[in-house]
Amino acid sequence: MRIKSSNQIHLFPSTRYQGSKLKLVTWLEESLKHLNFHTVLDGFSGTGSVSCMFKAMGKQVTSNDILKFNFHTGLALIENDSAKISDNEIDFLLKRHDHIKYPSFISETFTDIYFTDEENQWIDTVRENINHLDNKYKKSLALFALFQSCIIKRPFNLFHRKNLYIRLSNVKRNFGNKTTWDTSFEVHFKKFIEEGNRAVFSNNQKNRALNMDIFDIDEHFDLVYIDTPYISGKGVGVNYLDFYHFLEGLVNYSSWHDLIDYKSKHRKLKHKVNIWGNRNEIYKAFDRLFDKFKESILVVSYRSDGIPSIEELKNLLKKYKSHIEEIRHKNYKYVLSHSKSEEVLLTGI
Repeated sequence: MRIKSSNQIHLFPSTRYQGSKLKLVTWLEESLKHLNFHTVLDGFSGTGSVSCMFKAMGKQVTSNDILKFNFHTGLALIENDSAKISDNEIDFLLKRHDHIKYPSFISETFTDIYFTDEENQWIDTVRENINHLDNKYKKSLALFALFQSCIIKRPFNLFHRKNLYIRLSNVKRNFGNKTTWDTSFEVHFKKFIEEGNRAVFSNNQKNRALNMDIFDIDEHFDLVYIDTPYISGKGVGVNYLDFYHFLEGLVNYSSWHDLIDYKSKHRKLKHKVNIWGNRNEIYKAFDRLFDKFKESILVVSYRSDGIPSIEELKNLLKKYKSHIEEIRHKNYKYVLSHSKSEEVLLTGI
């Protein structure tokens, strides 16, 4: 079954997630629709917008991300094909209940870092209430709405430093949206629940969400879409765990206290090895990945000014593929980027 992709992507929830391909999915579909494939792995799925595009194309989609909060987005919007959160369940999520014992970890641990005391208590409450929903897809939808609500109230939409004061200071600004910051969590949460519900659809395929290191996935797919974290030409890598550690903590709430690096003022999570952010390791990582999925059509999305360079990526692909296609999107502006760069799509067949 093929959904009209442009219509379905129009219903995909808005996102302020750095690196999202939501604005590029129409271009991506036009670039890939001539290929002959049915099963597809979106190996670094992030927001899930590309997985949603493939789902709307009628493909059997496996959406994978090593970050657990992105995995829940995949559960909510890719694997899920029918479960939605009702108005009664929204009311339940937003209230404190006498029969539930509420934790206060965020209130105690993140004072004056990201949100106000009242907001921290609200997050503690809703996070606990989510545990009491009776359907895993509804839980993931509610978590998705909570993630988005937290992001939209953050300066720069990130958790990279302790800067609540930016929100609260009564000064003239040339960035951000104070009206959005001052809008209550409850209003944002209801909005994102509505957006999440609207994005749920079935394409009559058995789609899945995984939370794995891509090198541990041992299956064959007709096509593998590869959109790794980006390393700039200066050798600076994007570390999504550092940017969104608060969201990863929300998913791992019961063990969050053991995961935090308490030496950091903004309570980030302890460092994990990330080969995709290491300029000395990334060449070997791409080579290993291309070798692993060499029997599949390989599609790589990368920036023209990154490390490895586009020519270096093409040369790596040529070790395993006889035909390489290159398509450039010249008119796309990256969020928070000041460099002149193009989105490049490499396809190895």
